[in-house]
Amino acid sequence: MPKKAKVVVHPAFEIGEISPRLYSAFLEPIGNMVDGSMYNPKHPTADSKGLRHDFIDAVKKSGIPAVRLPGGNFVSGWDWKDSIGPVEKRKAHLDLAWHQYISNAVGHDEYLQWSELTGTEPLYTINLGTGDINDAIYCIEYTNHEGGTYWSDLRAEYGHKDPYNVKIWYLGNEMDGYWQIGSYKKDPRAYGVLANEVSKAMKWVDPRIETVACASCSPNMLHYPDWDKTVLEECYHTVDYISMHHYHSVLMNDIPTFVGASRYFEDYINTEAAMCDYLQAKLKSDKKIMFSFDEYATMMRPAGEVHYGRGEYLHYKAHYYADPNRKYIRHDPNDMPFRGPRGNDMLGALANASTLLCFIRHADRVKIGCMTGGLHVVASCDRDHVWQTASAHPYMQLMRYGRGTSLRTSVDCDTYDIPSYIVDDTNQYYEQEGVDYIDTAAAYDKESGEVNIFVINRNQDTSNDIELDVAGFEGLQFIEHIEMYTDDLSKANTYETPDAIVPVINPNAKFENGKLEANVKALSWNVFRFKM
Repeated sequence: MPKKAKVVVHPAFEIGEISPRLYSAFLEPIGNMVDGSMYNPKHPTADSKGLRHDFIDAVKKSGIPAVRLPGGNFVSGWDWKDSIGPVEKRKAHLDLAWHQYISNAVGHDEYLQWSELTGTEPLYTINLGTGDINDAIYCIEYTNHEGGTYWSDLRAEYGHKDPYNVKIWYLGNEMDGYWQIGSYKKDPRAYGVLANEVSKAMKWVDPRIETVACASCSPNMLHYPDWDKTVLEECYHTVDYISMHHYHSVLMNDIPTFVGASRYFEDYINTEAAMCDYLQAKLKSDKKIMFSFDEYATMMRPAGEVHYGRGEYLHYKAHYYADPNRKYIRHDPNDMPFRGPRGNDMLGALANASTLLCFIRHADRVKIGCMTGGLHVVASCDRDHVWQTASAHPYMQLMRYGRGTSLRTSVDCDTYDIPSYIVDDTNQYYEQEGVDYIDTAAAYDKESGEVNIFVINRNQDTSNDIELDVAGFEGLQFIEHIEMYTDDLSKANTYETPDAIVPVINPNAKFENGKLEANVKALSWNVFRFKM
C-alpha cells in the first residue's frame, strides 16, 4: 500500500485569480468538426443557417465560457472576406493545411453568431500567413466598429447591425511551424515586427481589445525558446498574451506517462514565464505578459519510425512531404461517420483534467486555456446524436467549482519516474523524476465562501488514503466528496451508454478539527468541497 498522502491548503498562499477563460475550447474546420457537428442543413434541428441546435444546446448547457475559432492551421490560408454575404455568392477554396475543400457555407458571421447562440465568447484568430495588415484592420472594423464605415456598414447590410465586440484577437496561428502557410519559422524577428504593427493598428480601431502573439507552438520545436524571445523583443509593448500550443504524445498503453504528461506542460509554462520575465526586465516594462494555452491535448500513439543523424531535416521532412496520391476531400456534413465507443475514455478524462490542474496552479500567468477536443468532450456527436464523454464531467466540474483564487497545495505522497522515450522523429521526450501520484489543485471562491480541492490519483494499481489539512481556514465546513473512476478501462460513454462512467458521491470521508480523511481510488478523479 502507498503511504498516506498529506495535502495542506492555506488561505494565505495565493497563486492568482483563476480566469473563467481557462476552461475554453478550440474549433477548426478539420474533417467533421464544423461540417457535420456544428453545421448540417439537413439535420432535423438545423436552423436557417444550417447550424445544428442539438449541438448548440449541448455546448450551451455545458457552460464552456469561450471558444477559439476559426482555426488553427486552416486560418493561415483563409480569406475571411470570401466568407461573408450571401452564401451562394461566397468563394470556395482549397484548404492547403488539411487538404480539403472549404465551401465557406460557414463563414465569419456564422462562427460569431454560433458563439452568440451557444453563449460562448469568441476568441478570434486572424490570418497572418497569407493575410496582411489591411486584412486585419478591415476584419476588426467589420467585426467591432459600430457603423459609419464601408466594412461596419457591410456587416449591418449582411444582417448583424450591432458590433460583435470580440475582445481577444490572435495574431496568426503557429507562425513558427514548418507546416504553416507563410511560416516565419526562419525569421522570428520579421514576425515580431508584423505582430507589433498589426496589434498596434487593431488597437487603434478598437482600443478595448487584447491581442495574442504566437510563441513556439510546442516545446518540441528545435528553435524553442529562442524563437519566442526574438519575437517578443519586437512586440512586447503592444501585445497582451503569448499563444502556446502542445500536443503531447505517449506510447500506446503507457498509463503512468499518459496520466503524468502534465509535467511536460508545467515545464513549458515555467520556461516561458522565465523568458517573459527576463524580457520585462530587459525592456524596462511595467507589463507582465500573460499566457493563452489555446491548443492542447495528450494522446496515445503507436511508435513510428525513428531516424538518426539528420537533425532538423527530419522535422522538415515530416511536414513538407507532398504525397502525389493524396486527394482533396469534400466533406458532406450529412455523411458523418458513426462514432462508436472510444477507448481510454476514463484515461482521457484524467489526462485532460491533470492538464487543467496544471493551468490552475499557474493561474497567475495562464489566463486562457482552449482544450482542442473540448467541444467534442461536452458534445460528442455523429450525424444523428449528441452525447458527453467521460471527460465532460471533470471539465464541467472545474468550470463550476474551479473559480476564484488559486491556492498552493503542499503535497507529501509517493512518487514515480517517467523514463525518457521516443514516439517518432518529432516527438521525443526527456525523463521526469519524482512525479506525484497525487495530483492536486485548489480554488477559493471568496465571494461564495467555497473552497474546492481537486485530486487525481495517478496510481493504476491501488487506492490511496489521503489527509486534507484545511485548518488554516476558520469556520470551514465539509460539503461532499465527488469521485469518478471505473474498474473497467474499456468502458466509454456513448449515445447508447451515456452513464458508463459518471461521478458519484462518496459518503465515507471524515472531517474533524480542520482535517479530512478519505480514500481516493486508483486512477480516479476527486473533488473535495468545503464552504465557510
